Amino acid sequence: MIRLEIIGPENWRLGLRVSESQKHFVSDDMRLLARAYAYRESRSSAYVIYDDDIPVGMALYYDCEELKAFDFSQLFIDERYQGKGFGSEAARQILEFMKSDGKYDKVILCYIEGNEAAKKMYEKLGFYLTGACDKDEIIMEKALR
Repeated sequence: MIRLEIIGPENWRLGLRVSESQKHFVSDDMRLLARAYAYRESRSSAYVIYDDDIPVGMALYYDCEELKAFDFSQLFIDERYQGKGFGSEAARQILEFMKSDGKYDKVILCYIEGNEAAKKMYEKLGFYLTGACDKDEIIMEKALR
């Protein structure tokens, strides 16, 4: 069963990684942690994704005051555990956290052009393309209602 746990001193060095072919699309664990630290004043929330007691991935979101939205900044599943629905379930749980927080009524995210697996997953979760891009990052949005 998928569960999320806030990243802390006891679980930040897990050695989770994506495959070489995905490194262009997804940040690694250390970049996720660096971004969580950089956005700490924007209420960054970084999680380890567990399948029961096995760490399988990480995720991060924070407030984007400028856009009055949560920024679902990072999500990755370790290469050994992909294709099992862990990313979708973790994303669903994170969206529930955002919704229950109630600060904003929408979520934004970006995926790298060419990452069709991410696009498909986010569309299944109710995200839609906004038509906006930031270099090679394609912006999606979802209402939290």
